[in-house]
Amino acid sequence: MKKILLLFAMSSFVCADSYKSLTLKNAIEIVKKKNLEINIAKFEEQIKIFDKKIASGYSFGKLDLTQNMMRSNDSGNVFGFKLKNREATFNDFGFDEFLGQMGGLPDNANELLNTQPNNLNFPNARNFYETKLTFELPLYTGGKLSRYRNIASSMQKLAILDREKIVSTKIYEVKKTFYDISLLNNFYKNLMIIKNNIEKLENTVREMYAEGYAKQIDILEVKAKKANVVRMLNEVKSNRELSYQFLNFLLDSNVDSIKEGYETPPLPQHSLSEMLKSNIDIAKAKTGLKITDDMVAVQKSNFKPMVGMFAEYGSSDDNFLNEFTHKDFYTIGVQVKINLFNGMIDKNSLEKARVTNLKTAQQVILAKKGIKLKISKTLTEIKNFNFHIDSLKEEIKLSKKIYENYLGRYKEKLVSINDVIIKQSQDIQRVLKLLKIQNSRNQKIFELEKIANRGEL
Repeated sequence: MKKILLLFAMSSFVCADSYKSLTLKNAIEIVKKKNLEINIAKFEEQIKIFDKKIASGYSFGKLDLTQNMMRSNDSGNVFGFKLKNREATFNDFGFDEFLGQMGGLPDNANELLNTQPNNLNFPNARNFYETKLTFELPLYTGGKLSRYRNIASSMQKLAILDREKIVSTKIYEVKKTFYDISLLNNFYKNLMIIKNNIEKLENTVREMYAEGYAKQIDILEVKAKKANVVRMLNEVKSNRELSYQFLNFLLDSNVDSIKEGYETPPLPQHSLSEMLKSNIDIAKAKTGLKITDDMVAVQKSNFKPMVGMFAEYGSSDDNFLNEFTHKDFYTIGVQVKINLFNGMIDKNSLEKARVTNLKTAQQVILAKKGIKLKISKTLTEIKNFNFHIDSLKEEIKLSKKIYENYLGRYKEKLVSINDVIIKQSQDIQRVLKLLKIQNSRNQKIFELEKIANRGEL
């Protein structure tokens, strides 16, 4: 059994999709097809389609075929069976016993009338077969059925919007992960440059130590700084591995590597009105408002008459389908039902629906204003990040020159090794700060695309 499970696991691993130098465009296509949460949302959307069809089906009425097969010696049942079969006789009332006691003597009249017929009270067991078609059709429901159809359509639309939101969220997560990996790769390269510089510095210090121009503590300080950079390199590797694991989960595939160049996503070029128009949360709020409109109409229908039609056709006998047309029967009718009083439940339900409708209308307004504020805030944050990024990039360029200057001055014994290492540390801090700000900016860009539901390339 263990061997079978092992083989199954290995075959699953071999069959799993694996990608190298994966582009963001291809990743988005994969996540839309293979992401498990998106697939679950698609199933929910299909369920709502069937709910809509179910709601529409109530308007077409209901046709049932009923086949009863019974046997009984209960006096009420047997007489009912015979009557239903159109076979009831006077003898079922005990007329044979009645006539047997007549004898032509009118004095027996009371005794005759008090006779309990044995045939009626203690009949022989009898079979009963009944076949009938029953059709029920609502003729007028005060608009209730049409409103329920509208609600089912709105629920289907909500399911579509939910699926679109999940797709938008997964695209957001894929794009953020891509850019996170690219930024980590770039940070790793910068750390490697710093590590190489520290190694050069270490060689320089060792040479100066050999010539008596440096101290043993200088070498130790450089080695300590090198160990710190190596630790940061390992952290970058771990974070990058975690990012790839998350990307594998999103795509339900194995991604060995992604294509380089995803570091600075452009700012979405959409107007505020376009973003508000395409925002999913606002669309869901509007759909919810439509549902509450229909629910008010549903509660109003409780004050209107309900009219329905009923029709039944069938036949019965003591043998299955015997003399069907000769013993057939039909029933047809119309029912009108008006609710006169039910403890003010309908009135209070209507008022509740109206208040819910007013509440939802306010939620739509709040959603619009809230999204508008979030867009404005996000745009301001992105502009601020852009300023910081440009400033830090310039600082990093200058810091490299400053470091080279301090290194030269150290060789001339004008500054201590500690001064050189401090400049090196400041360089590392600037690179790390740049990484964090770039990551924050990218996140805000993707959030803006998610708000506008424009996350696809």
